Amino acid sequence: MTKQLSFSKYENQAMPSFRDKTNMAESTEDVKKFFRYTTQELFTNIFEGQIEITQDDIVLSNGDEPYFTVSERLLALDHFTSVWNSSDLPRMTGRLAKTAMNRCRHLEKHPEKTNSKIRM
Repeated sequence: MTKQLSFSKYENQAMPSFRDKTNMAESTEDVKKFFRYTTQELFTNIFEGQIEITQDDIVLSNGDEPYFTVSERLLALDHFTSVWNSSDLPRMTGRLAKTAMNRCRHLEKHPEKTNSKIRM
């Protein structure tokens, strides 16, 4: 039996701020930006600076679940893949991505909310 690592305390710290930001987002690009920033901060905290995480390492993808992609650069790092494969990190990232995608879909269905916020 393998040991399962849990990083839920990091998710619990990041989620309220992430929800607030996505709820205030004016466009899908804002949502994607908040997702990148949040996951970058989350992964930096989890890996405690052992791995440099950039904004392009974990991005929100258009399409089906899991709604995000992880860069080849990260997947090539042994330390990252060992933690990724033996923890709740994929599920945690998936929950953040699902929240972001739900907000993106909402904004796409109601473009008048975005357009009303654009000032001339």
